[in-house]
This record gives sequence, C-alpha cells and structure tokens, in this order.
Amino acid sequence: MTQDDSTPKQADDRGLRNLLMRILAALVLIPVAIFAAYAGGWLWFGLVTLVSVGLFLEWRAIVGNHVGWIGLGVVYALAAFAASIVVRLDPVWGFSALMFILLVVWMTDIGGYFAGRGIGGPKLWPRVSPKKTWAGAIGGFVLSLAVAAGFAMNGLGSLLPLLVIATVLTVLSQLGDLFESAVKRKFGVKDSGQIIPGHGGLLDRLDGYVFAVVAAAMIGLLRGGADGVGRGLMVW
Repeated sequence: MTQDDSTPKQADDRGLRNLLMRILAALVLIPVAIFAAYAGGWLWFGLVTLVSVGLFLEWRAIVGNHVGWIGLGVVYALAAFAASIVVRLDPVWGFSALMFILLVVWMTDIGGYFAGRGIGGPKLWPRVSPKKTWAGAIGGFVLSLAVAAGFAMNGLGSLLPLLVIATVLTVLSQLGDLFESAVKRKFGVKDSGQIIPGHGGLLDRLDGYVFAVVAAAMIGLLRGGADGVGRGLMVW
C-alpha cells in the first residue's frame, strides 16, 4: 500500500502524530525564544545569528547552484537578522515589540492550522499551497487581532494602531508562508529541512516571521529612529 492508498484512519493517525510533534516542539522552542528575547544582548544576538545562518543554509539547499536565487537567499537571511536585532535594541520597548511580533505570527499559524483543519472550505492558493484555506487565513487574522487587543488592555500600546499593525503583520506573515511554499514548489522540495519535529526546517517555521519582523522593523525605524524601533512600532 502506498501513502496515497492509506485509509482515512491511517491518515487521521498521521495527522494526530504530526500535531503532537508540533505541540512538543513548540513547548521546547517557544520558551527558548522568549527567554532569549527577554535577556536580549549577546544571548539574543547569538540565537538570531544561528537562526539566520540556518535559514540561508536551508535556502541554499533548496535552490541549488542558481546564483540569482542564492543572492536572494542572502538578502532574505540578512534582512531577518538585521530586523530581529534592531527591534530588540530599543531598551524600553524592544522586548514588548518583539513579543508582539512573535505572538502575532504564532497566533496566525495556530489560527490558520486549526481553522483550516476544522472548517476547511475553499483553498487560498491551491497551485502553491494546496492545504491552506481561506478559513485558515481568517482564523489566523482573528487571533492576531486578539493579540493586539490583549496588548492594549495591558497598557502596551493603543488599541486602534495595534489592530492596524496586527492586520499588516498577519497578512505579511501569511504572504511569507506562501512565498516560501512557492519557492519550494519551484524547486520541487516538500520541506526545507527536518530540524524541527512536526514542522520541517527553519524556513518552514520562520517564513512568516521573516516577512513580519522586517515590516515591523521598517515601521518602527521610520517612526522611532534607529534607537527607538520598538517604541516607533508600539507607541502612537
């Protein structure tokens, strides 16, 4: 029996195992990311450096020897590195801004996963990513707005601006996911790697984050300057 000939029960079992692996991986990786973001300094710099190098190596493995695509991978990894560092540099708002970005991206993924599987319906872009649905996109969008509301309720920014920023970041996060899917499909690759159980590679896990954090850093930089990116993003 081939994988395509598997029974519905076998497919359900695989889905359950995948979900459990995703949860276990998240329980390990999310606290590490939060702790490093909170500590800042060399710890955050070191984590971001390792991740950015990993992103490029996975990209390089996907695109092979295509020089133009390798160059794009360099830009992709460096943009993720620079944006992640510059957001955290703000001594007052850096951690809050970084957590806002991370939570919006995480909630976008979680909402997309559960709404997509639970509701289903029309596909978002079937030629590029056959599993993603409009229901999942809306689910991720709703949870991202809940993040904005939570921050505003705790005095970490004003509600309306945070809702607008969350909307921008969740849309870009989903576009980043689709972008990575399109690149993999172009080069005939299913997963960018196997480093994260249940998730695949770093690119598979951080594609949405890269787009979101770069956009957030640009917004913060324009409003708060190089030493106040976090404030520029969160305080309106």
